[in-house]
Amino acid sequence: MATKEAIKKDVKAGENRPKMSFAFDRKNYMFLLIGLVLLVVGFLTLSGGGSKDPNVFSTELFSTQRMVVAPILLILGYAVVAYAIMIRPKPENEEAQ
Repeated sequence: MATKEAIKKDVKAGENRPKMSFAFDRKNYMFLLIGLVLLVVGFLTLSGGGSKDPNVFSTELFSTQRMVVAPILLILGYAVVAYAIMIRPKPENEEAQ
């Protein structure tokens, strides 16, 4: 069993250690969520346009929604997710100021 002096010594030794913090901050999670929503909307926009009969060609496949809007949403989604990962959270001592 540890003595009171040993416990006090361990506590004092821990004062010099830097505080541990998470790699992601609230800001990172918000951008990550926005990026994931953009990706889901982009993939939903991209889906569909097929024909139930394989012998009939559907020109709906080449609509502006699938050829322009969906890729733009997907590229934006991936860019926002990459930005969310790359943002460096502020250290705790700077947030208090």
